[in-house]
Amino acid sequence: MDEEIVELPESEQILEFTVMDENNGTRVDKYLSEIQDEISRNYIQRLIDDGRIFMDDKLVKANSKVKTGSNVSIILPEPKVAEIVPENLPIDIIYEDKDIIIINKQKGLVVHPAAGHATGTLVNALLFHCSGELSGINGVMRPGIVHRIDRDTTGVMIACKNDKAHQFIAEQLKIHSINRRYQAIVYQALKTDSGRVDAPIGRDYKDRKKMAINYKNGKEAVTNYKVIENFGNQYAHIECSLETGRTHQIRVHMASIHHPLLGDIVYGPNKDPFHLEGQALHAGVLGFIHPTTKEYIEFQAPLPDYFTELLGKLRRKG
Repeated sequence: MDEEIVELPESEQILEFTVMDENNGTRVDKYLSEIQDEISRNYIQRLIDDGRIFMDDKLVKANSKVKTGSNVSIILPEPKVAEIVPENLPIDIIYEDKDIIIINKQKGLVVHPAAGHATGTLVNALLFHCSGELSGINGVMRPGIVHRIDRDTTGVMIACKNDKAHQFIAEQLKIHSINRRYQAIVYQALKTDSGRVDAPIGRDYKDRKKMAINYKNGKEAVTNYKVIENFGNQYAHIECSLETGRTHQIRVHMASIHHPLLGDIVYGPNKDPFHLEGQALHAGVLGFIHPTTKEYIEFQAPLPDYFTELLGKLRRKG
């Protein structure tokens, strides 16, 4: 039976994507779960069942496959303003005082509740651990959260316990004075020991969920990188220092100079030979002025096991 053509309702909660050649023929639920990191595949499948996902203005079925050039739309339900439930989840705490808490975030952990991730997030865990004592500047869905790192990025990040601390850290982020150093594994050996990418980042014109180099509407973005180790001609282990903090900054910048992150199927090849769960990216160092003592402090998070094991494989591979 032909799919019924329906009129999309007016809503600010519509996400739209244009299918590129490399995704042609992919199941729609798999496609949508791969090109964005906010909505889980299980939640996407529920939205399909609820008649909230369309391709070229037609309702999709569970087994529908996307086609090059097609427009895929998700109509998200109106968000429910509900109390976030504290959850006793394991989190790796590096440091804690009355103002701040420093966490070594594990891979796969979503930072704050969003569509498809109402529970099981870092915020749920922090609410339990801190007995609800978190800053409220970012609203009820993001208590304590000053900045975020992607679901599949590991490493050190900060949360604030009160609004005064939050404002103080947020101001440092605004003027780019916080020391943030990441480690990554990228495709292709680099020919120079270090470099700098200075290119504005904004929304991709073709895909609202992706970021891109955008000279017209993007915001200033600067990433400095240096090579830690090259592995033959195929891969490199690098460290990136951020002068700015844009969404997906390292992922977009390294892809723009033809060195996408290993495992990043959004900005790099849609498959990787090591079958990673997301990009090989780790927030290793975070340094800033403490909101109360006004002294510079710095924290480090060791490389996760998957990262060190991957480095071993690459060294053996040569």
